[in-house]
Amino acid sequence: MRIFATVTNSRLMKRTTSFYLITGCLMLLTVFTSCWQDRSGEYYALIGSKSWIYTTMQEYYLYYQDVPEESELDFFLQPAEFLSAAASEKDGKNGVIYSHIDSVETASTRSLSDAPTFGFEAVMLQTPQNDYALQVLYTQPQSPAEEAGLKRGDLIIGADSVKINAGDYAKYVTSPTTAHLFTLGSYQAETGEMDTIGTIQMPAPRIVEIQHLLKTSLIDTGNRRAAYILYNEFGEEEIPQWQSLYSQLASAQPDDIILDLRYNPGGYVSTAQVVGTLLAPQNALGQTMLQMTSNDKLNLTETYTFDATLLPGGNSLSYQNLYVITSGNTASAAEIIINCLRPYMTGNLYQVGEATFGKNVAQALYTNDQYPELEFWLTTFYLSNAEGYKDYGTEGLPADYTQSEPYGSNLGELGTETDPLMQPILVRMATGSFPAPDATATRITASPRMLVVRNSVDEKQKMARVIPSSPGISGFLPEN
Repeated sequence: MRIFATVTNSRLMKRTTSFYLITGCLMLLTVFTSCWQDRSGEYYALIGSKSWIYTTMQEYYLYYQDVPEESELDFFLQPAEFLSAAASEKDGKNGVIYSHIDSVETASTRSLSDAPTFGFEAVMLQTPQNDYALQVLYTQPQSPAEEAGLKRGDLIIGADSVKINAGDYAKYVTSPTTAHLFTLGSYQAETGEMDTIGTIQMPAPRIVEIQHLLKTSLIDTGNRRAAYILYNEFGEEEIPQWQSLYSQLASAQPDDIILDLRYNPGGYVSTAQVVGTLLAPQNALGQTMLQMTSNDKLNLTETYTFDATLLPGGNSLSYQNLYVITSGNTASAAEIIINCLRPYMTGNLYQVGEATFGKNVAQALYTNDQYPELEFWLTTFYLSNAEGYKDYGTEGLPADYTQSEPYGSNLGELGTETDPLMQPILVRMATGSFPAPDATATRITASPRMLVVRNSVDEKQKMARVIPSSPGISGFLPEN
């Protein structure tokens, strides 16, 4: 500004003014050109995956009518957050949405733990005196927990000479990061005190291979023999294991089979078909096992059968009674086994434990080559048995004989006479009848003087996963 104030030559002033006008115009032209630059590619890169999710939900979602209008959704959210915002209130339970998005990295390592772990599941318990303890439910083979000698029922009351407190669950169970010296104890219900009984050195957490078919054994009661099977998830790559188990069971010829699904949140429907076929009686082979019904827009029903070609010998096992142990964590694909075998095993299938979780829907896999890092599992089907029964989504499947695990007390060894959920089964095998229910028994999940604060099995994802190439639905779902 001072330059203009000192200029006296009018000609020079005109030239100078013209220079600044031209320069200003060029600057404005540059700004406008930048503003009108085509950035649509950047925009669609930000919203593209969510647009695909939205379009897929509009067509295949079981609850497509409940999906909000596009104007009500933020397409700049991360895919999982967008799905949560778009999902129906019907698509979930207890605050957890059934539809979900996995990363390919997670999906490619399904047989391994997602993160370093000690390899044990546990409940956190609280006493009336506000003391805390972790009670072990089971350990994984070849895990730090097994190496340390940790066993089912152990109470961990301290770590590194410090008492367990309310905020320690992730630190010692779900997300450990370092080795610890655990203090083991016992709870005295009469006094409310925790007594120290020893210590155990827990090695550093690491990635471990997760075994779902965790325990098998033969049990003799004198007049009957039973095969016990503890199965904690219907994994994608476990069909050969079950076919091998079929051969062993065919050789052992048990009178009864005890299938323990108390910690099983579900898994792959294709694996459930194999397990269901293995356990099915001869008259069920070739018959309808499971019906999957889509939304009314597609108006399609697809069927899984008890397929004899899945059995190494082609024939059903020869046994009489199937006992299924359940809890509130028995869900989804695990519930398929019970619900779909019942029409063919009237009077020979007995459910012992607690009512199941109650998840009568399945999630189908959708992928898109433009977003190869995402696996979109969308609630697409209702699940029903050969008789069309599917109305267990609210209350679950009720037990024929109700018995709860006595968390905080002696849990016993899984699959033995010391296991409280096995005891009524063993009585029925020996006498032909279940024991009379204890008049004081209630469906509690802990000792009357200890409260369950958290349960790592509760937090497992409840799953009934369907892959387009699975038997029974080939060609039904599109290849996105």
